[in-house]
Amino acid sequence: MNWQEVVEVLIKMVLALVCGGVLGIERGRKKRPAGFRTYMLVCLGAALVMMTNEYICEVYGSGDPARLGAQVISGIGFLGAGTIITTGHNRVKGLTTAAGLWAAACIGLAIGTGYYEGAVIGTLMIVVIMVVLHRLDRRIGRTTKMLILYIEFQKMSVVKRLGLFAKEHNIIVDDVEVESAGDDPTAKIAAIVTMSLPKKVLHEEIIEQIAGLEGISYVEEI
Repeated sequence: MNWQEVVEVLIKMVLALVCGGVLGIERGRKKRPAGFRTYMLVCLGAALVMMTNEYICEVYGSGDPARLGAQVISGIGFLGAGTIITTGHNRVKGLTTAAGLWAAACIGLAIGTGYYEGAVIGTLMIVVIMVVLHRLDRRIGRTTKMLILYIEFQKMSVVKRLGLFAKEHNIIVDDVEVESAGDDPTAKIAAIVTMSLPKKVLHEEIIEQIAGLEGISYVEEI
């Protein structure tokens, strides 16, 4: 290996660290399971795998130059799955982080093959999706006519009270999934309620009104 090749390898690794770090900063600021260092490692590792694959093909004159890269794309799923959790309130979190890790691996593969333009443009577009479009997504989600709530209460009679509230506000209750507390009278009853609102309003307003109903101890949008 001559110095020119060493410099090229160094450039690829540094670029992989930079691109992975840029993607990881946004996740790290939001205290997600995979943050700054995780994204850097995934991107760098993917770039190294691709360079190793190319090296094998050049030195031994045989093999598929895309074989190891394909293994990275399918194998990164185990790491992404580890970031997806279901909270105690049946709320799934970590999907964006998992998708980001997969995308970081793809960026690393592009860098490993020397496709710098695609890697840099891809990194910038992923940052836009994670930062700019995240705000737009939240804004749209807060005013949709569909509202799904996780509600905790003590007595089944509260469900009737919730139905009266919906009728008064012209809200259609599409579905109610109740998780019974069984024979324990002190345990809370939980329900997942799907509602169709008559018009676009801030979900926080509806949630605040429902939380104020007698007998309801917890309300969260899912």
